Amino acid sequence: MNPSDKILVTGFPGQLASEIRACVSENGNWSFASMADLDITNERKVHEFVKQGDFKVVMNGAAYTAVDAAESDSDAAFRVNAQGPRFLAEACKETGARLVHVSTDFVFDGKASSPIKPYSQVSPCSVYGFSKLAGEDAIREVLGDDYLLVRTAWVYAAGGQNFVATMLRLMNDRDRLGVVADQIGTPTWARTLAEGIVEMIRRDVSGIHHLTDSGVASWYDFAVAIQDLAMERGLLSSRATIEPISSSEYPTPAVRPAYSVLDKTSSFEILGGPTPHWRESLAQCLDSWIANDSVQ
Repeated sequence: MNPSDKILVTGFPGQLASEIRACVSENGNWSFASMADLDITNERKVHEFVKQGDFKVVMNGAAYTAVDAAESDSDAAFRVNAQGPRFLAEACKETGARLVHVSTDFVFDGKASSPIKPYSQVSPCSVYGFSKLAGEDAIREVLGDDYLLVRTAWVYAAGGQNFVATMLRLMNDRDRLGVVADQIGTPTWARTLAEGIVEMIRRDVSGIHHLTDSGVASWYDFAVAIQDLAMERGLLSSRATIEPISSSEYPTPAVRPAYSVLDKTSSFEILGGPTPHWRESLAQCLDSWIANDSVQ
């Protein structure tokens, strides 16, 4: 990438787009668009916005991420997660810009027993997963192999709506919690993901790559770590009892993959080493949360 190239990031002020802006705050070549600025489901607006902005890279951080709501609102999920990426891909093809798109572990069925490789067989088990896969397919159909697709999983950040924020709230309100212990993956701080994507953009990386923090955990493991680290930092005044439960004991409209550990070998080679362990990233996120007074 040329240092003077202009880069557009959609999906601001979402978790990922916000962290990317923090990573590149001193670089005026980066532009961040909210839905009010650019509705990626508006074909005409997408083409005009990308062309008039003279962007050389378009990073799509916009997504419909309400996994359970998607089961009863599939039209909205497919508009944002499939149609939107197609319009962005077509605009990039028209202008010669490079498209960077973020996808999810939900394109897999969760039946694997070892880390899932970027080109492993996809098989979603939810409307959300199918909508994200449709977005991947649309990009591939328009751009061939000339794009960067980064799949990630279990993303959280300081503030906003995510698992960490929910757990902190519940631990403050309740004495006892049940957390699913039979879904396995890797918690991922949005900053880890942002830093990796920014570096991949700078290196003109193409293809499909997986990127999360390192390590493996269940949601139960994640919740226990949140409480331990929050107690150490004075974010909680007392401990709640956290009980491991099965997915069948906590039914949801959408089926979650039972196993979502992604193989990150290619990303680690590109980035020159592994990402931090998820527990280390969680500690840093909580420290950032305190520094920014984000805890509600």
